Amino acid sequence: MLGIIIWLVVGGIIGWIASMIMKTDGQQGLFLNIIVGIVGAFLGGWLGGVLGIGAGTINSGAFSLSGLLLSLVGAIVLLAIVNLFRRGRVR
Repeated sequence: MLGIIIWLVVGGIIGWIASMIMKTDGQQGLFLNIIVGIVGAFLGGWLGGVLGIGAGTINSGAFSLSGLLLSLVGAIVLLAIVNLFRRGRVR
């Protein structure tokens, strides 16, 4: 249970950082950015595990710098996709 809470908090922070990088923090709303960040971090960690990239992703509970960066990349990519559908272009 505690692992899920930590995963949500870290995913939310990653989502917030990704929204700052993508400059979507004021356009889509903080809540949407955090939710998309959590999902993107999960997908980035999952895809990294499938491809054998990085050690210790947010999904496995073994946090590492490479896992956090992989989750951040996943959140940025998903935010770009959401931004593309919501605004018609990626900034």
